[in-house]
Amino acid sequence: MAMCELIVNHTLNHEVLSMSTDEYRKTSLFATGSFELDFPIPDLIGKTEILTEEHREKLCAHLPARAEGYSWSLIFSTSQHGFALNSLYRKMARLESPVLIVIEDTEHNVFGALTSCSLHVSDHFYGTGESLLYKFNPSFKVFHWTGENMYFIKGNMESLSIGAGDGRFGLWLDGDLNQGRSQHCSTYGNEPLAPQEDFVIKTLECWAFV
Repeated sequence: MAMCELIVNHTLNHEVLSMSTDEYRKTSLFATGSFELDFPIPDLIGKTEILTEEHREKLCAHLPARAEGYSWSLIFSTSQHGFALNSLYRKMARLESPVLIVIEDTEHNVFGALTSCSLHVSDHFYGTGESLLYKFNPSFKVFHWTGENMYFIKGNMESLSIGAGDGRFGLWLDGDLNQGRSQHCSTYGNEPLAPQEDFVIKTLECWAFV
């Protein structure tokens, strides 16, 4: 029995030692359900009308490694730049960073997406499995890539879609950044991000990690 326990402990120790610090920390967070961080919450460059410190703390645990440790810089805000998708695209020209999209609807629900790259017009879906969807109401939930398809991001001047499958969209926004829709989609296996499938945007912010 002692020999069996020794072998198991050796195996577990080997697995832990073979993990990177980032992998071990995130594995611990998922296992415990704790989102307490061992480093300070990054500074914001720009003023948010949506994000609280609690929001930021919880989102930090799900950032890709290449976004960790950077300040969060406000790239686009409907309050500052207007309700237009083409303005959002212009603000992201030449940006090389994952993008955190944060939405508050007129019912005060907060939700959004993390995209693996900046948003731009494309005839085809683009992005990688680093992308995800999340919601804060009624409780914080994150929806990672399921591997079912690669319909991460697609946008034109009329709309922006994040996650898709079978005619349904994980997050869909119209060209005026006024109306939105969130449905279960196979890309992320997500719940609808808002209580109602269709929602009206109160404020939208986009943050980059630079």
